[in-house]
Amino acid sequence: MADTFTFELVSPERLLISEDVESVVVPGSEGDFQVLANHAPVLATLRPGLLDVILPGGKERRIYVRGGFAEAGPESLTVLAQTAIDSADLDKAALAQEIQNAEEDVADAKDDAVRDTAQDNLDRLKLIKESLGL
Repeated sequence: MADTFTFELVSPERLLISEDVESVVVPGSEGDFQVLANHAPVLATLRPGLLDVILPGGKERRIYVRGGFAEAGPESLTVLAQTAIDSADLDKAALAQEIQNAEEDVADAKDDAVRDTAQDNLDRLKLIKESLGL
């Protein structure tokens, strides 16, 4: 069995994950990097993308993250994410409807500020869809 380390994923709302894992691929702003047990200390900002988590026994979890930081060390990895969505919890039909609604919001916007906000929301939703391969 591979060495494990403690992985914690925290969003503003709650602690999402706190368990021993074999590895995590982190979408860092300077590029993806893999954390394994005994990793050198590193602090990185996140870009929107997927955390690929390998649990003991080889089971995988994929979690979309947006914004935040990752702090790795020899015995742990902590990810503080502004947004975190487990791919297992995502409803594809609901996401498609949200994208359609956001596209309508962009089209219906009466001024630049409203349009910019609506476009940011649409871009975020499309990135979630793309990142999860839906």
